[in-house]
Amino acid sequence: MQSWHNPYVISFDRCVADFHAGRDTPRDFLERCLDVIAKRDKTVQAFVTLNIDAARKAADDSTARYKAGKPLSIVDGCPVAVKDIIATSDMPTQMNSPAFKGWQSGQDAACVAALRKGGAVMIGKTVTTEFAIGYSGPTTNPFDATRTPGGSSSGTAAAVGAGMAPVGLGTQTQASTLRPASYCGAVGFKPSLGELHMAGVHPLSATADHLGVIGATLGDVWRVASQISLGIGSPGRRFLQDAGEHVPQAKKPRKLIRLYTRGWGEIDKETETQFEAAIGALAATGVEIASRDTEPRIAALENLLMADVDGALDIVAYELRWPFEDYIARFGKQIGERLHGLIKRANEMTPRDYERLLDTRAAMRRLWCETLDGADGYITLASSGPAIKGLEYTGSRTFLVYGSWLGVPAFSLPLLQSQGLPLGVQLIGAPDQDGALAGVANWVMQALNQQ
Repeated sequence: MQSWHNPYVISFDRCVADFHAGRDTPRDFLERCLDVIAKRDKTVQAFVTLNIDAARKAADDSTARYKAGKPLSIVDGCPVAVKDIIATSDMPTQMNSPAFKGWQSGQDAACVAALRKGGAVMIGKTVTTEFAIGYSGPTTNPFDATRTPGGSSSGTAAAVGAGMAPVGLGTQTQASTLRPASYCGAVGFKPSLGELHMAGVHPLSATADHLGVIGATLGDVWRVASQISLGIGSPGRRFLQDAGEHVPQAKKPRKLIRLYTRGWGEIDKETETQFEAAIGALAATGVEIASRDTEPRIAALENLLMADVDGALDIVAYELRWPFEDYIARFGKQIGERLHGLIKRANEMTPRDYERLLDTRAAMRRLWCETLDGADGYITLASSGPAIKGLEYTGSRTFLVYGSWLGVPAFSLPLLQSQGLPLGVQLIGAPDQDGALAGVANWVMQALNQQ
């Protein structure tokens, strides 16, 4: 197994103790991020907007609080990159659309407000595909400029992977947090549906939109997700399970379910070899690896998942009619062809078609949970190989769409490499068991990094 080690990684989580001890400061940490941005972003093109003066002011304020021994929260002084479909009061939110060039909401999204309340430093807005589902932006992969960083959270993942920021906000409706995390050698976290407040994030699909977090380490991701949860909550939801300063304690899984999907038909031999080595390494520690070959119920679940993968996009298309029908009527060809196509797809569906999709998803979710009973999570790849050549296509969604469709927690862990590029291992859990899955992720990171 060839482990991945990012030479550019810059972690806030690993520096907090130095802030408390006076060996480092948030302002100095920010300047290290800005130095990397100055050196690398002309090629990577992760950021669409930078807010350097405001970021320096926020970092100075944070430095003063640490010197006084009174940081505001577990993210005080943490530079955060913000995907450009997430509203910020002091920066435009343009969604990679000419129709929204220069548009400013005048208020922060709930997640941004929670982070600012905790003293986090909003470093800038990052490139997204159009409205997080349309054409791609100019961002390149930080490890090979001829390859995509993935999407739709392209800029956030590339910024983290390049060492421009320790952590950033993304979103995921199908694959948009975990796929770019896999391609860019970062940790990606897609929580359970509704776990993190979505107000102020431009909508696509009310029943599939998730706020995601991409970070240099599991600790960076968990700090930011925890602050968003504890700082603002989410309507009608309990707080993130085991939210807090530190990642939940590493828990060795008794059993993991190896999940086969359509994605396995897309991978190359080296990618398959690396994943098999990772599975073998986990099995060698005593973890039981279950699969369709050992349990008939796993085969039944996989058959259902593979048969209905396209239903996820149908639901998204039906639910995005508002506001995109209005956008198309107002802005015409300023809205990309893919969105025109999705609206056409939605308008060919009947209300009964949509209801059948919901029924199918509910049945799939029940079977997912029943199959998981007695296991600590599903394990699979986070992408169908390393980042693909070219920038127009951001990669296959087939390894990731199920977790989004079902609203369950998932991590992409930067543990492997293929073709000399990063490749994520995906862990997927049970609804609302985000902390339990984080504990398993913590253990898997330690176990495989020791190989």
